[in-house]
Amino acid sequence: MKEKNLFQFSLIASLTLGLAPFFPHAHIWKQLMNIYHNRPMDGLDWFDLVMHGTPWVLFIILGIRKLTGKASW
Repeated sequence: MKEKNLFQFSLIASLTLGLAPFFPHAHIWKQLMNIYHNRPMDGLDWFDLVMHGTPWVLFIILGIRKLTGKASW
């Protein structure tokens, strides 16, 4: 997959899977607040954090590569 297509895919994945469910707040936000407030988290919570956070991490990495000129597109 070309890097430009991967960037577009990661953007769409971040806005859908990364923010789902949308009501009452994004699930990734809940997990990040649990970590910030040092609340205990089960294994499923950590899995949710990885699942909802992966598109954001990929999007940020590809965005930085584009801004620094290391991307070829």
